[in-house]
Amino acid sequence: MKEKLEESKEEHEKRMAWWREAKFGMFIHWGLYAIPAGMWKGKLIPGIGEWIQFRAKIPVKEYEQLAKHFNPVKFNAEEWVKVAKEAGMKYLVITAKHHDGFCMFHSELTDYNIVDATPFKRDPMKELAEACRKEGIKFGFYYSQLLDWHHPDGAGNDWDYDPNKKNFTKYLEEYVKPQLRELLTNYGPIAVIWFDIYSPTPEIARDLKAWVRRFQPDTIVSGRIDPNRRWDKGIGDYMERGDNEIPEHRIEEDWETPGTINDTWGFKSYDHNWKSSGVIIQKLVDIVSKGGNYLLNVGPTAEGIIPEPSIRVLKEVGAWLKKNGESIYGTEASPIITRPDDPYKCTAKQGKLYVHVLAWPWDGELEISGIKNEVVKAYFLADPDCRDLKYKQDGEEVKGMKPLDPVDNVVVLEMSNEEWP
Repeated sequence: MKEKLEESKEEHEKRMAWWREAKFGMFIHWGLYAIPAGMWKGKLIPGIGEWIQFRAKIPVKEYEQLAKHFNPVKFNAEEWVKVAKEAGMKYLVITAKHHDGFCMFHSELTDYNIVDATPFKRDPMKELAEACRKEGIKFGFYYSQLLDWHHPDGAGNDWDYDPNKKNFTKYLEEYVKPQLRELLTNYGPIAVIWFDIYSPTPEIARDLKAWVRRFQPDTIVSGRIDPNRRWDKGIGDYMERGDNEIPEHRIEEDWETPGTINDTWGFKSYDHNWKSSGVIIQKLVDIVSKGGNYLLNVGPTAEGIIPEPSIRVLKEVGAWLKKNGESIYGTEASPIITRPDDPYKCTAKQGKLYVHVLAWPWDGELEISGIKNEVVKAYFLADPDCRDLKYKQDGEEVKGMKPLDPVDNVVVLEMSNEEWP
């Protein structure tokens, strides 16, 4: 049976509509690596937490023992999803299988999964899928299709397995694709399959995308399925930027930046370099102003707890979005060109330009350039009464407004021409 891969523009637009509206999602990296939490045999292991097996070259037989101690009794799917919802996030993507090969779902392909190999004996993916449906959050899976340090035919582990004896085709056909079928048939509607690193060839990438389409035609496939540059759309449904990477300018195609709240993805007990809510808000604004989505990560502990600093930051971001979400959700990239040293970023909807003032000028007077339409009203989005701000327009420049918020003052400029931008 030949799988359908090509689609019409109308089909693609319909499938991407919710994603373009959402703008902000939660990434979750959770697995056995949360137990060592960045340490192995008393030594601090450099690098991101979920790569500890690779960084420390831990033998498979040793790493497997972690499963016997993985018992996240404090995990509560509804609480996690409510954290995402309170933060203003519209979709959630979680690691079903990361590079260490441990399956955080119940798989018939291996006993190396959270139900069969741990004292926990529950499938958190099923619980999260149900909680997301209940709260109206789109649900998706991260799946490492190339690297698998546990499987003898997966890529990446050259300290246990001879690379010259690996059979990747067998791994793909007899393990990866059957597991994707499980994820796409056992957990209800799946909004996103988030592949990582890359696929060995374009043919394999297209085959995997078609395989996903076979079971759920509406599922969006991430850009990192492509063996070429990960920041190009290529075979995926949207471009995926590098980790924590924000482009300098607007990008016309659909794209997303995955980012961290501290420096790691999987939990590390000694990584306390938490970004403030102000920094996260400004990154969100910067990304959306250039046409992208922000997939922001949390790394829960081995007990199943999202770290308190992450929750605190997300709540603060959510409080800001409750007042200013109109300027984020469903917006378009800035129709005016902004320079890196400009104190503002812009998003837009029909007839409105949202000016996110990230640093109010010291002289107290904001000047916005490149406004080609007549401005008929200006006000702060956070002002429930939409009281008029004093301003003056001279050609393409609008100036003369005073600040309101210390982090991001969103000024709405309503235009005479409702078709603009």
